[in-house]
Amino acid sequence: MRALRTCPFCKGRVRTQRIEHVHRWKGALYILRNVPAETCTQCGETFFAPVALKAMDQIVAQRTKAKEHRSVPVFSL
Repeated sequence: MRALRTCPFCKGRVRTQRIEHVHRWKGALYILRNVPAETCTQCGETFFAPVALKAMDQIVAQRTKAKEHRSVPVFSL
């Protein structure tokens, strides 16, 4: 992925970092750690390279053994 210098939405500065990402796949919720991403320091928009998106989908589609399980509260408005 070519590094973004500015956010295409707000024109803020974008930085490369590793993040924790909440990923949905076929109605299930997953948390992925250490995901390479580019994040806007102004609006918080996050961008992923196609290779990172493919890797996330493969991990959850193949039901790779999770390193940890968390309980997630669910609310309704």
